[in-house]
Amino acid sequence: MRIKPLADRVLIEPLYEEKKKGGIILPETIDKERPEKGRVIAVGSGRIDENGKKVSLNVKKGDKVLFTKYGPDEIKIDGKEYLIAKEENILAIIE
Repeated sequence: MRIKPLADRVLIEPLYEEKKKGGIILPETIDKERPEKGRVIAVGSGRIDENGKKVSLNVKKGDKVLFTKYGPDEIKIDGKEYLIAKEENILAIIE
């Protein structure tokens, strides 16, 4: 299935990290914390500003990003979890 986000929305694949506690590696699923890092899978066409001019997004497909924990909406596509976020919920591009 192909998903094309609208306007200034971005489709993100969450990147889960293993956490260490006392030398033991715990998978992310044990902690149930939402991820804050992800990889951009698809981007919308951009938002329209107050003057009616289209403003393109600052992120592109393939970027690794840091985003607000509870800003994005969770969706499932073909059994895999993704997040859809507005560009304003993306805090930084990780280089």
